[in-house]
Amino acid sequence: MVDDNSRSTMTKADIVEKVYDKIGFSKKEASELVEMVFGQLKKVICNGDKVKISGFGNFIVREKKARVGRNPQTGDQITITARRVLTFKPSQVLKAVLNGEDTEGLKD
Repeated sequence: MVDDNSRSTMTKADIVEKVYDKIGFSKKEASELVEMVFGQLKKVICNGDKVKISGFGNFIVREKKARVGRNPQTGDQITITARRVLTFKPSQVLKAVLNGEDTEGLKD
C-alpha cells in the first residue's frame, strides 16, 4: 500500500517534459503539442461530445437536472441548479493495470 504522503501529482509541465524526453522535440514543440492535444480535448468535451481514448477510458459530459437539496448548517431547503458534469470511465485495460493484473500497460 502506498502512503498518501509519498504520492505525487503529474502536471502539464511534467507531461511536456516526458514528451520532450521521449520523442526528442524541442521543449517549445513539446509544449505546443501538449497544449494542442488538451485544447482539442476541451473543445470536444465543451461541445458535449464523448472522448474515447483506447486503452485509457472515456470522458463523458452528463446533464444533471435541477434538484432540491438542504443547507447542512441550517437545514433549509435550497435549489441546486442544473449543470453539466464531466465523468470518466476507465477502460478495462486501465482497470487491469491499476489492479496489478497487467504490467505491460506501465511501459513508458
